[in-house]
Amino acid sequence: MAAEKIEAGSGNVFADVGFADADTHLLKAGIVARIDKILRRRRLTDKRAAKLFDLSHEELSRLVRGHFRKYSVERLLHLLTILGQDVEIITHTAKTQRQGRLSFQVV
Repeated sequence: MAAEKIEAGSGNVFADVGFADADTHLLKAGIVARIDKILRRRRLTDKRAAKLFDLSHEELSRLVRGHFRKYSVERLLHLLTILGQDVEIITHTAKTQRQGRLSFQVV
């Protein structure tokens, strides 16, 4: 049996599988994970959370299961603000001469 080849990931699974807009997908995934964590911590039912977000139960269910492609970053950030989260957008010059990147950090 041949040994399996193991490759180190880039830190962005969406880039590793070839998504063209990998940084945006990773950003959205981070935002949705934060939304889901807050909903769980507050023990909000799906029905109540959906009403809070003005989404159907089905839409919320799809969203927290990772089907967020149709949602803009702006819309997802707005959902965080509905949950009482302050959102700050900070820009700074990249440390190397490369294209800038998107990232998400919870403080």
